[in-house]
This record gives sequence, C-alpha cells and structure tokens, in this order.
Amino acid sequence: MTLRPGEDASLRAGGATRHEVCAVALADAFRGDGEILASPIGVLPGIAARLARATFAPDLLMSDGVAALVNIDGAVEGWLPYRTVFDVVWSGRRHVIMGASQIDRHGNQNIACIGDPQKPKAQLLGMRGAPGNTINHTTSYWIPSHSRRSFVPKVDVVTGVGYDRAAALGARAARFHEIRRVVTDLAVLDFATPDHAMRLASLHPGVTLADVIEKTGFPLSFVEPVATTRAPTDVELDLLRRVIDPRGVGAREVSA
Repeated sequence: MTLRPGEDASLRAGGATRHEVCAVALADAFRGDGEILASPIGVLPGIAARLARATFAPDLLMSDGVAALVNIDGAVEGWLPYRTVFDVVWSGRRHVIMGASQIDRHGNQNIACIGDPQKPKAQLLGMRGAPGNTINHTTSYWIPSHSRRSFVPKVDVVTGVGYDRAAALGARAARFHEIRRVVTDLAVLDFATPDHAMRLASLHPGVTLADVIEKTGFPLSFVEPVATTRAPTDVELDLLRRVIDPRGVGAREVSA
C-alpha cells in the first residue's frame, strides 16, 4: 500500500496508519451521544466527528462554526444562530473535543499559560470557553504528542475543570460534567476509576505500556493486559481516505 504525504510506515497498524487509529478512537468518543451538538476543535477531531456522523452516529449535529448545521459534505441541514448555541451548551447537549497544553490525573486542563500565572514563561490561548465547556457538557481531549510536558502532576492554571474540582463545587456544578476520554498519539485514556483518576484504557497498536508510563508525569491506573485500541474497519478506512480526508491532512497532527 502506497504511503501518502506525511505518513510514516513505522506508524502503521495493519492497513491503517497511526493517525487513522487516532481518528477512530476520537470518533468512538461520540458513541451513544444521540442528537447533540458535536464541537470538534482541531483537524483530527473534525475528521473524527464526520466519521462518527457517517457511520454509527447519524443523529449527531455538526456546525459550520458560524450559524448553520451541516452534514459531512458541508451541505446545510439547519440553522443554529449564536444566541441559540448557549441554550444547547448550558443544557448539557453538546460534546466538545478540545486540546490541552497540560492535563493532570483528574482531568484538569490548562490552555492559558505555562509557569507562574503572575509571570508566565509562555502565554497560551487563555481561558477561552473551557470552564463553561467542562461544567456544562461532555468534554473529551485530543493531545497529539503524549509527553510529560502535557501529562503533569499539577497544571499551572486550571482552565478546564477536572473531576476533583467539579466534585468540590457540588452537585449543581457537576450535573453535566463528564470527561469522556483523552486520546493521544499513543493511547486512549479515561476516568473509569472509583476516584475518577486517569486510567489507561487502551494502547495504540505498536505502543507498549512502558512507552506510556515513561511519557506520563503521574501514576496511571491500568489493568494488565491493557487492551489494544481498535483499528478502523474497512468501511471506516474507505470513508477516511476517499470521502472525509482524501489528502491525508490528519497525518500532520501525529508526530512520528
């Protein structure tokens, strides 16, 4: 099979590349969501949402980012003006996939700055909508480079609210709070533990448990043998390569 630009043979899992495995893992985050608004932020999350919509999640609502609801080809299906988005957000009927410059074992996210907030080493995006996103509806994360710089014992600033902080805020704040999963270039992680500490759910094909432990800055929960992240089906591969991402743009987000 011929590699497309940006693909690395070492990242292949059978007939699929690593970024295609990541796309499927991100798409699977939307399973069971029903008719809610999907808000995938980033290239590969956008590819994943379209894949989910085209296969197992036909009721998923997708926005063009302005005021229209669209299908996987970009054709307009409905109208969602900006003022209405907040009604959707505040009622728990949205699932956003965001990035994270830092994330800790309870899912607290940082996209604001690195270092002391009073005198940061690096200024990042800022709070953006992360606090409201994480309190009001389901959130997942896409981190394309799994490392100790991203997976830290304590985030420098809390932008996205993790399970420990949501619990401390009380039942009202936590009623729609759910961090569904964290997908990286190495693995899928979730919070399916009694104390909602991050758990290693699956390793991408070709990745070892030692690889993930070495690149995570806090102890991970896991049960051996750790499952392997599923590979795309033939139908999913066809959709990814022929319809959704024919130029292989998603490969640019996954480092070799």
